[in-house]
Amino acid sequence: MSSNSFSYNEQSGGGEATELGQEATSTISPSGAFGLFSSDLKKNEDLKQMLESNKDSAKLDAMKRIVGMIAKGKNASELFPAVVKNVASKNIEIKKLVYVYLVRYAEEQQDLALLSISTFQRALKDPNQLIRASALRVLSSIRVPIIVPIMMLAIKEASADLSPYVRKNAAHAIQKLYSLDPEQKEMLIEVIEKLLKDKSTLVAGSVVMAFEEVCPDRIDLIHKNYRKLCNLLVDVEEWGQVVIIHMLTRYARTQFVSPWKEGDELEDNEKNFYESDDDQKEKTDKRKKPYTMDPDHRLLIRNTKPLLQSRNAAVVMAVAQLYWHISPKSEAGIISKSLVRLLRSNREVQYIVLQNIATMSIQRKGMFEPYLKSFYVRSTDPTMIKTLKLEILTNLANEANISTLLREFQTYVKSQDKQFAAATIQTIGRCATNILEVTDTCLNGLVCLLSNRDEIVVAESVVVIKKLLQMQPVQHGEIIKHMAKLLDSITTKLLTQYILNLGKYDQNYDIRDRTRFIRQLIVPNEKSGALSKYAKKIFLAQKPAPLLESPFKDRDHFQLGTLSHTLNIKATGYLELSNWPEVAPDPSVRNVEVIELAKEWTPAGKAKQDNSAKKFYSESEEEEDSSDSSSDSESESGSESGEQGDSGEEGDSNEDSSEDSSSEQDSESGRQSGLENKRTAKRNSKAKGKSDSEDGEKENEKSKTSDSSNAESSSIEDSSSDSESESESESESESRKVTQEKEKKTKQGRTPLTKDVSLLDLNDFNPVSTPVALPTPALSPSLMADLEGLNLSTSSSVISVSTPVFVPTKTHVLLHRMSGKGLAAHYFFPRQPCIFGDKMVSIQITLNNTTDQKIDNIHIGEKKLPIGLKMHVFNPIDSLEPEGSITVSMGIDFCDSTQTASFQLCTKDDCFSVNIQPPVGELLLPVAMSEKDFKKEQGMLTGMNETSAVIIAAPQNFTPSVIFQKVVNIANVGAVPSGQDNIHRFAAKTVHSGSLMLVTVELKEGSTAQLIINTEKTVIGSVLLRELKPVLSQG
Repeated sequence: MSSNSFSYNEQSGGGEATELGQEATSTISPSGAFGLFSSDLKKNEDLKQMLESNKDSAKLDAMKRIVGMIAKGKNASELFPAVVKNVASKNIEIKKLVYVYLVRYAEEQQDLALLSISTFQRALKDPNQLIRASALRVLSSIRVPIIVPIMMLAIKEASADLSPYVRKNAAHAIQKLYSLDPEQKEMLIEVIEKLLKDKSTLVAGSVVMAFEEVCPDRIDLIHKNYRKLCNLLVDVEEWGQVVIIHMLTRYARTQFVSPWKEGDELEDNEKNFYESDDDQKEKTDKRKKPYTMDPDHRLLIRNTKPLLQSRNAAVVMAVAQLYWHISPKSEAGIISKSLVRLLRSNREVQYIVLQNIATMSIQRKGMFEPYLKSFYVRSTDPTMIKTLKLEILTNLANEANISTLLREFQTYVKSQDKQFAAATIQTIGRCATNILEVTDTCLNGLVCLLSNRDEIVVAESVVVIKKLLQMQPVQHGEIIKHMAKLLDSITTKLLTQYILNLGKYDQNYDIRDRTRFIRQLIVPNEKSGALSKYAKKIFLAQKPAPLLESPFKDRDHFQLGTLSHTLNIKATGYLELSNWPEVAPDPSVRNVEVIELAKEWTPAGKAKQDNSAKKFYSESEEEEDSSDSSSDSESESGSESGEQGDSGEEGDSNEDSSEDSSSEQDSESGRQSGLENKRTAKRNSKAKGKSDSEDGEKENEKSKTSDSSNAESSSIEDSSSDSESESESESESESRKVTQEKEKKTKQGRTPLTKDVSLLDLNDFNPVSTPVALPTPALSPSLMADLEGLNLSTSSSVISVSTPVFVPTKTHVLLHRMSGKGLAAHYFFPRQPCIFGDKMVSIQITLNNTTDQKIDNIHIGEKKLPIGLKMHVFNPIDSLEPEGSITVSMGIDFCDSTQTASFQLCTKDDCFSVNIQPPVGELLLPVAMSEKDFKKEQGMLTGMNETSAVIIAAPQNFTPSVIFQKVVNIANVGAVPSGQDNIHRFAAKTVHSGSLMLVTVELKEGSTAQLIINTEKTVIGSVLLRELKPVLSQG
């Protein structure tokens, strides 16, 4: 009864209702088990009623059950109309689950999905990044040509979104739109080109995947982003790493010359060792141009090496194929150990890895010979793994290990797995062919197997013996005679007849056809044609001996690790590896030029100074760096000198109006940091071993530059000493003057060695842009925090910086120990005024040595900063003991933006590219002010300077302590006293420009609140609003 009703249910569509009903309620009535009565429909209606309820809790419960059904593979498509109504829900959790459902069924229910397309478009501007991304995913899942323009516009907007997660989904949508409408290719390429410049590791893998799908032949899009992709590779998510590595492998084969030529030349030299001296000299002259690897080629090989330790087998396989296809043969050996490690994985991974090892072991046996025992067959291995291991063992067989392998093969022949035993006999035959020393031994062993009880073993032995005898019939005449004596003429005739009768009724049509053909030739009858007369000439004609070859011999023309290599057939979408170019294309196309941008920032009146600075930097770094790095240093020096010009003009205008004490302390901090820079530069110059005697012209230019910098610094020092005499005692001013004179003498004495730093010292003497007194640099951060309240500034109370009310303990990874070869680095923001400059954000970096060896000379190398950003580095660390740890401080001026500061963290032997991107809340300093001042400043920051949002959360999340903790955890702000219980105010100022940031949380009736941010820096204000809103909404 039940089975019949169930089949009826499937035909009528009631089965789906049964499943839905079972999910909707926890208990099932007896009548409901048959699925024929109204209870099932009621259960289905129950879910629909829950979705139409006014209570968010009921809707959320229903959506959770529906998504759970989808996860179990059950069909929930008939609930689409009820679910799609909730797409405009204000509850974030419901909206997320609705979008999960829509992504699954939008393609099937396109008409209903199109009715809500306006809602999806509105959701693309939702403050929550998950909603924006989900809306884009749903929109790209509606595969209707009519909405292609809407999708195109949405992708363009999402590609410029502030959230990297949304930009990642934009890259995914590109592939869907291209498959729907290939005519949009050119517009999509523009978006891909834009996303390829994205510095987020979250986006990199997805956009490269889109590149591979849409325009894999546009190699020119990769040039400018090549080095960035190489440096980001370690931090990209695993499947993104696989895609990027395969793409960069193809790129390298088109842009670099073959690194294998050097090995070929060495082999030729060895072959021609005994030639005459004249011949040898002629050939040597022809090879005057030795192979030198392109630095970008080396960068790719070096940056992918750490990924051989990845947990993901696909990443290890991708790196292995990269090394196989583009690295020098002498370096490819390091992949063997990683591939052997993957043999401990599940059988599917083993199968793919062993296939690739089988191809590699044909050409380069030496790579896997040390791991011979890893390829011994285990009894638990499936047949496909056993046969692949046999293939590899055959490829690795040589005179030294063949005796060991033959003993293994003798055991394999006795296996219960008949297919594996037959493959072992073929393997023995191949070994006999390849290694002449064991040919006789193998043949004798195979002849012994003819008396085996197992028919498959005997049959396979006969086939292999036949092939071996055909290869050398003269040498093995005795075996042929021995086999002939086993059969007499009568037995032969009967046996032939018996075999032909068996073949006549075989299940394989090919064997039946062969049997009919041979019967007509060797057993002639009346129906036989004239062909039977020539049977002897046909069968006994001279034919080439059969070759026992590896089935993997011809697979090497496919890229390793691809589907085409696995199937040995060119699969759809396979991109072939090109041959190495004879002459490398121009490497300068990979240089990222920012020189023009630097010129735009440079004031017109200071062009001469900038030119000298550029020339100075390019010459000083010429010996050490390549042309690429020197061009980068020129652009940096140009931008920095331009900034100095700007800051110098600001200093002239602000010096009179600024407070005496603040200007004095600023110049004091400038001198301290200047001296510190010079000491660092002197140590570096001694380490580099540069001579003092250089070109006369260069000396003159440098001396002029140093004189001008000293003159400017001395003028600032004089002005600061005047201000001191007014505010401080005479003894203090006299001691400071003595110190200044000593510093001047020290600077003049060190000028020949530290000319390059004198240009940078101008940054240290910028006047304070806001009248806030900073502590002297000599104070430690902890003491500075204690003395922060003793601020002697006479400035307005509105801009008085206060101590941070909360310092998060969260640290960020700067350098992973695997990427840093044992050196690990973490950083966090201590939320203290920076001792290196009043416009800099203070950052503390903790360095750990996780190796068992000492790490020497840890320092900051090349800096690749966006225009306007400045960095004060920590002093070089001479050595870090094993398992040792040290914390250093540095400062970065982010110019009130969340731009990434990229630089190199170097040791004695290596340099690692790292970057720091500040959260928007760390670009602020807390400000103490009264409620009256707050309202006054807020009144002046309205209109375009005000952004707001409505927050919905439970009442327990709107208590004063909860709001306070959540806000100060995200942003470094100070609390402002409030006379109203329902209004919470916070104030801060930006570190660089000193612009006020006023945050207000006003509680409304019910469970809503309004978040308001007033600031001149509207971009930072909107970013802060986006970060605060979800945090305040959460429970």
